[in-house]
This record gives sequence, structure tokens and C-alpha cells, in this order.
Amino acid sequence: MAVNTAGRLTLAALLLAVLYILAWPLPIEPVAWEPTPAPALEGPYAINDKLSAVERLEVGGRGPEHVTVTDTGRIYTGLEDGRIMRLEADGTRLKKIVDTGGRPQTVEVAADGTLIVADTYRGLLSVDSKGRITELLTEVDGVPMMFANDIAISSTGTIYLTDSSDKFRQHELVFDFVEHGGRGRLIEYIPSSGSARVLLDGLQFVNGVALAPDESSLLVNECAAYRTIRYWLKGERAGESEIFIDNLPGFPDNIRCYERGICWIAFTNPRIEALDLLAPHPFMRKVLMRLPEWARPRQSDYAFVIGVDLAGNVVENLQDPSPDGFGQITGASEHNGVLYLGNLNKTAIGLYRLAGAAK
Repeated sequence: MAVNTAGRLTLAALLLAVLYILAWPLPIEPVAWEPTPAPALEGPYAINDKLSAVERLEVGGRGPEHVTVTDTGRIYTGLEDGRIMRLEADGTRLKKIVDTGGRPQTVEVAADGTLIVADTYRGLLSVDSKGRITELLTEVDGVPMMFANDIAISSTGTIYLTDSSDKFRQHELVFDFVEHGGRGRLIEYIPSSGSARVLLDGLQFVNGVALAPDESSLLVNECAAYRTIRYWLKGERAGESEIFIDNLPGFPDNIRCYERGICWIAFTNPRIEALDLLAPHPFMRKVLMRLPEWARPRQSDYAFVIGVDLAGNVVENLQDPSPDGFGQITGASEHNGVLYLGNLNKTAIGLYRLAGAAK
């Protein structure tokens, strides 16, 4: 009788666990979608270990996700604890500029030296030479910005900003990916008038944004759709958008373009097969999110950056599959033949010397 009772109790516990997994409420309503099968890591994406040569510049905190390098070689980056740090190109003279009290995701330098900041929790900010913070933009069309992510500044001072989600905050970003509800926006902000408008919406966790060298268009990464969009700013197609490069082999984070005609796209990780398999199955994605975090698919420390030309052709392919490498790269900024690499979880900026760069 004791054995039967124990068996019934075990079965009841299992049933309760199943019911918990199936019924636990979640703030998501997943949308079914069909990703194109991921491209093989061959040809233009062939596996290599070039990024094993990355050097490290310590920044005194975790998560320097985006790196901005000025014409003089001075570096700015934001950390997950809210600090904005400045250092020289060789890693010396590390200094805290300000603490935003949020999460400075991207820091750019305006023509007058003012820092323009995309803070995931506070929106679009400016920081003057005395460290005074001004909130420039926290909502557009009455919709709050929940996840300010990346910025690009034109030669006229217009600021282009991505809001990754108008529903989920940074600490909830996995919900946005799993829901796939198209909550991201591309925003234009004009400082002289304080006016803002949405250029594109319905984007799938929109991330990096970059101006083409001639400023005729913007390139925008849809991280959760594995693609880059081009939005035309000038010419006959102004206001229109198109796919610039599709079916990327990883999760595209930031993008930056340079006068020599190359745009660097950083991948936080290669595609995860399990997530693609679950894409057409909303119910199973809810079940996935009810599992303990350790039981869900995980990203690795795979390092991956590509360079594409302005026609969307892959012309550079930099990788390092080793588990102890400089992985989960979030951005690549070029200066004097060197790529400065941001990342999700390390305490350093990566420094990779392109072919021919002087040491």
C-alpha cells in the first residue's frame, strides 16, 4: 500500500508540474512565422579563427556594447551599470564621464562635442561637457520608448534612433524575441525643433542603425528576423524601404558604415537551430518560456563579424568559434585600420587589427 501511495503521489506531482508549465501566465502572445533555413557556415561565411587575434582594452565594468571612436582616436562606451566611460585608443586614461542611472547602450559624439546617448531605460539623452544629462526623447506619437538601442547622427545633426520594442524592457528582451510581434521602430529626431517621427514600425527587435557614407539611406538590423533593411532618405525612393541583406547566419546587432564602402555587422551569436524549429509553433514557444532558464536554448561565446559592401555582398568574414574567445560581439567600429569590438558580457573592448594595420 505504501508503494502504491508513493507512486500516486509521484504521478500527482508530475501532473501538477505539467499543469504549471502549461498554465503559468506569460506576458507574450507568440506569432507564428517561417524563418528561411540558416545558411551553412561555408563560402562567404566559412568558419575561421581570425578573431582569435583580438586584443583587449579593459574598461572597468561589464558590457561595453557599443564603441564609438572619434577622429582623434578617443573611445567612448557605455556599461551595464549605467556609467559612460572614455579612454584613449591604446586603452590608457580610462575615465568615467557620467552615470545615467539607466543603461547607456550607444554613445555617439555630436559635432559640438555633446554626447548623444541611447539609454535603454531612459530614452534618448544628451550629456554636455559638464556631465549634465538632458532627456531629449522618451516617447513618439504618444507611445513610450521602452528599449532605446542605437543611434546614427547625420551631418546636419538629425538623429536616427532604434527603439527595439515598445512593449518590453531590456531585462525582458527574450520575451520580444519569443513573441516575434514586430514591436520595433525606427525613429527620426530633429534636435533644432525637438520634433520626432516614426520612419518604420513593425520591426522584429530592430537593433543597429547606420547611415550610408553618402547619407542617402539608412541600414537597419532586424535582429530577430536575421536581416538588414535599407531605408531611403534621399532620391526618388525617399521614404521607401527594402531588404538590403537577408537570411543572415546569426543575430545581427550593431552596424557601422565607412567611407571606403564597407559596413561592419556584428553577430551576438550564430543562429540557434532550436529557435528556428519552434518559430512556426507559438504554443511550444510559450512552453519553452515556462521552462527553467537552464533548460532553454543558449547562446555561446562564438565570435562573428562580417563586412559587407554597399550592394550587400559579403567581403569580410571574421570568426572565432573557441569557447574562451571574444564572443557575443555586439558591434564593430573601424578607426585607422583597427576594429574596436563591443560585447554583451565582458569587461573589455576588443581590438582587432585589419590586414595591413600598424601595431
